[in-house]
Amino acid sequence: MNKNTQMVYTYHNETKHSQLQYAKSLGYMDWATQPNPYRSYADTQKTELPLSFENKSLEYSQIFTQRREEEKVVAPLCLKSVSQFFQFSLGLAAIKEFGDQSWALRCNASSGNLQPSEAYIIAKDIEGIEDGLHHYAPLEHQLELLSATTSDFALPNNSFLVSLSSIVWREAWKYGERSWRYTQLDCGHALKALEVSALILGWKIEVVSTKDTELQSLIGFDQAHRYVPEERELADMLLLVTLDDTVQTTELNINIDINTLRNALEDVYIGKANQLSRDWHKWDILERIEDATLTDELKVFKNDVYEENPYRKSSALAKDIVLNRRSAQVMNKDNCTITKNEFETILGSVKSHNSPIHLVVFVHRVKDIDSGLYILVRNDAHKAELQSLLKKSFLWERVDTDAGALYKLQDGNMRAISKTISCNQDIASHGAFTLGMLAQFSEQITEFGASRYKELYWECGAIGQQLYLETTSLNLSATGIGCFLDDILHDVIGLKTNHFQTLYHFTIGRGLVDERLSTLKPYASRKIAL
Repeated sequence: MNKNTQMVYTYHNETKHSQLQYAKSLGYMDWATQPNPYRSYADTQKTELPLSFENKSLEYSQIFTQRREEEKVVAPLCLKSVSQFFQFSLGLAAIKEFGDQSWALRCNASSGNLQPSEAYIIAKDIEGIEDGLHHYAPLEHQLELLSATTSDFALPNNSFLVSLSSIVWREAWKYGERSWRYTQLDCGHALKALEVSALILGWKIEVVSTKDTELQSLIGFDQAHRYVPEERELADMLLLVTLDDTVQTTELNINIDINTLRNALEDVYIGKANQLSRDWHKWDILERIEDATLTDELKVFKNDVYEENPYRKSSALAKDIVLNRRSAQVMNKDNCTITKNEFETILGSVKSHNSPIHLVVFVHRVKDIDSGLYILVRNDAHKAELQSLLKKSFLWERVDTDAGALYKLQDGNMRAISKTISCNQDIASHGAFTLGMLAQFSEQITEFGASRYKELYWECGAIGQQLYLETTSLNLSATGIGCFLDDILHDVIGLKTNHFQTLYHFTIGRGLVDERLSTLKPYASRKIAL
């Protein structure tokens, strides 16, 4: 086992929560050092993006099936479309007010609304946007030009590139050593948010195979003088957004040369990144896990494509679903029962047969579904291994549903153990059901290397974003749960090895609205209170 792989296991084990001890953090909120949730670059040319609230969109249910239609509607590649793409993925969704305080919610979910994810676009031949590298600034909904082009470069027709990056300090401020996990989950949320926003426009997204060092250089993070060292920002992935459904992924990747792109930009980029905090608390383990999961090898990460959901019905417009997505703070324990169809629609939205992520489901109150413990097997090849590793007493009774390979493992009331697993949070027991995302672990790390560790979190975060949208489309509520007792979940299912590990939890039900808060439309004057 090499040192990077060993670091993955060390970090994962040391940042588990248990009943005896939570992962290390400050244990209090150091408000004086709270990071600014918005990255900006000084002295850069700004391109104001037109707001898209009034733009037409398909119904939410239609965006997943439109590729079958003979006359698929595809938005043209222009400033207005790129603006909508960012606004309905990473932009502000609403402003919440309480007394003299206000804060923004975004379309992409984030742990604690701390927003560690940033986005950059490399544009070419887009009317209204200068060719080159830009940073997307969601506060004012604008692009900041970091580098114009100095020579020509090639991209596939009707396409542009987007890079997602992460600033772990934004999460570490609150969550300490476990924060790297949440940062990667948020990257997955951002990825799925971009995918859905692309679907609304009739576009598609592919992850481009890259080397981390090349991507760091392309976005300019290796230019240390432009950044505060304590607020390290790392590139996560490069995405190709294209209007052309006929070009295969392999062809797209062949046509993208990262070094050629870098050479087409300026040697030193424009703009110095703003300082996010006035002081910092250093967590050495965070830098070590960041370094361990960087790779100079070519990464081939495939964003998971879910199978068609047979249960979706007509619903609200896709843009409204995106804008109305919320994380419920409290579930209505007196009105938490949902229908079997709603349950199947939600699970069917993340249906897969080749994913490394499976869902351990605690059913509390679903009509015509017995309360108990279930598992949604999202890769048929893993079923035999799961049966051999989990409790021998489990039933493994197949549930009659088209939402995926769902098996009942055990009957019974699971509300109390769900609450215990979720750091004693009532929200996990007051909903209709709760789930844990169980990832194939040691085999994935062994086969693909240490960098695969963060990719597993990306996949879980993407599942979470999809679950949020699906529940919103049904007028239900959801909440991602990052605080859970890892090994208590493993004990409940009888898992004694690291062949599989739980990485993210979720609860779904009917949220209670806090009537003390006012909700305002964002970008009213493009001057949003921080």
